Amino acid sequence: MYLLKAEHSFDSAHFLANYNGKCRNIHGHRWKVIVEVQAETLINEGQLDGMVVDFGDLKKDVKEMVDHYDHALIIQENTMRRETLTYLIEDGFKIINVAFRPTAENFAYLFFKTMEKRRYNVKRTIVYETPTNCATYEKSEGKICIR
Repeated sequence: MYLLKAEHSFDSAHFLANYNGKCRNIHGHRWKVIVEVQAETLINEGQLDGMVVDFGDLKKDVKEMVDHYDHALIIQENTMRRETLTYLIEDGFKIINVAFRPTAENFAYLFFKTMEKRRYNVKRTIVYETPTNCATYEKSEGKICIR
């Protein structure tokens, strides 16, 4: 099995609504995202001869995916008063509403599915919220698992 990895990082803020702890407050992270793609065999013709995928394409797609969230406040839908959200938007802040709680686990799943939609054979995605804490979403023996 061949396994390729590409990684990129982004900085953003979020908070966890209805969480009893420090993370209920707005705080920031330098998120690191690692995408691993796999193949049993290599391409054996044309420009991609001897490759799983073109690293340039893989790196570009990972960067494009995570750059969307860079320097933004990521908010789970309906967890902030409409007036507060309106003022932040009117003041020019980059706000991204997501339909899920913005945890490393949920981002690992989102990035996995995003890269699958881009036709990559994704093995796993790893999202580091801090340099020492990460969440992994992976495909294992035909099943999907969250660790």
